[in-house]
Amino acid sequence: MKVIAINASPRMDKGNTAAILTPFLEGMKEAGANVEVLYTQKLNIKPCHGEVSCWLKTPGRCFQRDDMDMLLPKLGEADIQVFATPVYVDGMTGPLKNLWDRIIPLASPLIELRDGHCRHPLRSGPGKGKVVLVAGCGFWEMDNFDPLLAHMKAMCRNANHEFAGALLRPHAPALKAMAAGGAPVNDIIEAARDAGGQLVRDGRMADQTLATISRPLMPLDMYVGVVNQKFRQALK
Repeated sequence: MKVIAINASPRMDKGNTAAILTPFLEGMKEAGANVEVLYTQKLNIKPCHGEVSCWLKTPGRCFQRDDMDMLLPKLGEADIQVFATPVYVDGMTGPLKNLWDRIIPLASPLIELRDGHCRHPLRSGPGKGKVVLVAGCGFWEMDNFDPLLAHMKAMCRNANHEFAGALLRPHAPALKAMAAGGAPVNDIIEAARDAGGQLVRDGRMADQTLATISRPLMPLDMYVGVVNQKFRQALK
């Protein structure tokens, strides 16, 4: 089984997103998957120009030569695609959105009705494999992920891929700080590892496992107080 993971955090493997992504991928490896991780911070991916030469002049090929030449085949060959991002302004990071915009050469400009809805058919036929979202958010509440989840699910429908679920970590900055201080948060890390193994072995992640990854770390008012105190100190 081939897995490609795109970490869109500007802090790469040192960020809060990686605190969940890393054990998740380790669990996939332990279950026998071949995992490759790429960082948008290290990729050269130019924004889409919207002139649709990839549809009309050179079908299936963008006029821009950059790392999408390498990435598109990898995405096409993967059994599982993992997209990891912190929540920025209610959505994914800009580099990850650029990446998704540049996937349109894989689609045809024609429109088909799929389940009664307008879609672009893929050039290679039905979509392959599963898509997983890994995301962290600096706000406390789970509903802060709703816009990102809706966007990711919509993109999967357009690409005819199965959305296999999301590993979501609200008030994510607290996780690494509490782990460093010896707080009992290892169940969250192990749940992320278990989720990776479940997806490879069983084809799905258990609801309870995903719920553990998202469990509250502290009361809302306490979290707000801690964050504000740290920023006030930094501002001084």
